[in-house]
Amino acid sequence: MNILVTGANGQLGREMRLVSKASKDRYIFTDVTEAEGLDTVHLDITDLEAIRAMVKENSVEAIVNCAAWTNVDACETDEKLAALAERLNADAPRNLAVAMKEVGGLLIQISTDYVFGKEPYNTPCREDQKGTPTGVYGSTKKLGEQYIIDSGCRYVIIRTAWLYSEFGKNFCKTMMTLTATKPALKVVFDQCGTPTYALDLAEAILAILSKPVEGIYHYSNEGVCSWFDFTKMIAEYCGHTECDIQPCYSSEYPSPVQRPAYSVLDKRKIRETFGIRVPYWTESLKKCIRNLQEMNA
Repeated sequence: MNILVTGANGQLGREMRLVSKASKDRYIFTDVTEAEGLDTVHLDITDLEAIRAMVKENSVEAIVNCAAWTNVDACETDEKLAALAERLNADAPRNLAVAMKEVGGLLIQISTDYVFGKEPYNTPCREDQKGTPTGVYGSTKKLGEQYIIDSGCRYVIIRTAWLYSEFGKNFCKTMMTLTATKPALKVVFDQCGTPTYALDLAEAILAILSKPVEGIYHYSNEGVCSWFDFTKMIAEYCGHTECDIQPCYSSEYPSPVQRPAYSVLDKRKIRETFGIRVPYWTESLKKCIRNLQEMNA
């Protein structure tokens, strides 16, 4: 199978590059940016004709869309960035869906826990639960989901949350640095969810590609924690015991967007449908930190 990966130089795209090495399928990795040492084909997914040409030239049978605008705060305060978020998070997935519909291909779209958030939840969010996004990012990602469903293409939508990896900028890497260099930190404890190691998600995507069953699925690592708990574990696994990490309320760090207070995702459907083992979040965090320490040694 010929598989196109968009956003291939981002966190999830980089992990897709790694796990695809064990696959017999042919992968074409695309992005709008270059990355040193990575073979990247330029593709602007806001350009439908460019997508059609790429699909035709490479006989693409499936697309994994890892591209998105993810600067949550910026698109709340800047109209141009809000428009960009809509182009990348809603219009671009629609383009990809149209291209796959035309050739009978499969689109795997990566979505987000931010499609939830307005309603107060206290049990893990299910796939059939009504989405109530509170900001531009969540709203545009939700719109992208709907465009894909309406297109009539074969699709798998995977909602994930709190993504981190060895690559790019993410919470894990930031906190590894801060807990090593700051004497004290305050981190919010009233937002709960589950961290997701991008490598685990990439492996789940490969499993889905091998036997796709259409629908919406949730994937994060197992368990529940706050950003405070996440930070405490990062510091512990790194041996950064000197930093005094204290919990605080979200109100102490005002944001232009209301973030989900509880966005734990129910993974039962993806486990049962694809036979996927979902690692516990601390197990995966240890693995990622070990990899980062080896890379930086």
